[in-house]
Amino acid sequence: MSRASSLMPKALQADASPPAEGDSADPGATMTRRIAEAITAAIVERRLMPGTKLAEQPIADIFKVSRTIVRQALMQLSRDRLITLEPARGAFVSRPSVEEARQVFGVRLMLETAMVRQLARDITPEQVEELRAHLRAEASAVQRTDVPGRTRLLADFHIILARQLGNEVLAQLLADLLSRSSLISLMYQSSHSAEHSQAGHVQIVDALARGDADEAVRLMEAHIAEVESNLRLHPRINDLATALASAASP
Repeated sequence: MSRASSLMPKALQADASPPAEGDSADPGATMTRRIAEAITAAIVERRLMPGTKLAEQPIADIFKVSRTIVRQALMQLSRDRLITLEPARGAFVSRPSVEEARQVFGVRLMLETAMVRQLARDITPEQVEELRAHLRAEASAVQRTDVPGRTRLLADFHIILARQLGNEVLAQLLADLLSRSSLISLMYQSSHSAEHSQAGHVQIVDALARGDADEAVRLMEAHIAEVESNLRLHPRINDLATALASAASP
């Protein structure tokens, strides 16, 4: 899968439609988008952790642009809720709350089960082959223990499903949600298995290929539930006495 189609909300938008009129004549807008896409990819691929400070000057130096352009990119990412802007402190990779995590997975469940139900009715042999080619790329990345690659590909699977419906609005919504899911996984993930996620994708594609809408929905529900269940969605213990009480007990 090409880099252009990877899980980056604004990159997805750019890939799905022609450049905005006049955009090619505005190098500032182009660089703003490029910086936003680069930071999004680094978050999705787990190279930037939640809470990481995004200082404007180092980013400006990397891309050889002004801090004004960097600030515009950070504001864009703030609107996407991938980063937070704190007065007098700057920009940081977001730290999703437990409640936000639950809400993100709840919205994904509603959207993606409806998505596969419709796709099971309309999918073509060519689209099935596209999905199977993607599954082969996923399996290869998992076998190579290519963490950034497999993270991107496992997320991209869901975007491909939306695009096969011809619904770019849905694809954009899922791209945003999956970017936030990556942040949530970075904070709350326990022993999540990429192999299990990949196997779940194989089962979903098999059901779609058979045109079995009910089974595709059941499998998508189970897949999202498994990903969520592999997260430790409970508050961490910060009180010293509480944390050590069990060890001190006779």
